[in-house]
Amino acid sequence: MPTARAKPKRKRRYTEQDLLNMPDDGRKYELVDGRIQVVPTGARHGKIGFRLANKVSPFITDRYEGFDSSTGFRMAGGNIRSPDLSLMDVKRLPDGKPPVDFADGAPDLAVEIVSPTENLKDLMQKVFEYFESGSREVWLLFPERKQVHRYTAPLELEVLNENDLLTGDELLPGFEVRVKELFE
Repeated sequence: MPTARAKPKRKRRYTEQDLLNMPDDGRKYELVDGRIQVVPTGARHGKIGFRLANKVSPFITDRYEGFDSSTGFRMAGGNIRSPDLSLMDVKRLPDGKPPVDFADGAPDLAVEIVSPTENLKDLMQKVFEYFESGSREVWLLFPERKQVHRYTAPLELEVLNENDLLTGDELLPGFEVRVKELFE
C-alpha cells in the first residue's frame, strides 16, 4: 500500500525589500540568489577599510562618488552586493547623485576585505558579478597573507605582496600605497 509523502517545503526567496528591512544590528547583509546572507566583518576588517578609505579619498575627484560597506549595489543577475569600499563614476548615477536605496550596477572599483571564514568559490562569484555588472577593477585584500589580489578583468589577476605598491593606475591616477601599510 503506497504511503503519502510530505512535499518538501519550498524555501522562501527574499527580496530587495526584505534586505532593506534587515535590522541595524551591526552586521552586514547581502541578497544572494534569493537568500539573505550575513557577510563576515569585524574590528580588524573595519580598521583596514577605514585606513584604505583615508588613503584613497585624496585621489577621488569630481568624477567619482565613494561609498562604504553599508552601500548596496544591484548586480545584473539580481543580487545585492555591498563591497567594503567602492567608487562609482558619477555619470553612472541617476542625475549624478547617489540613489536613496540601492545603486544600479556594480561600482567602478569594488574592494572586499577577505575574512578568514570566506571561501574562494564565493569570492570568485563576487568578482565575476562585479565585472558582469560594470566594475572596472576589483581588489581583494587578504589580511592573513598581507596580500592584495587586484583584478582588472575577471581572469586578469595581479597578486601584490606586502612590499609591493598598490597603485590607482587609470582609475585613481597618482594613488599608491605599499600593501603592508594597509595591514599594520
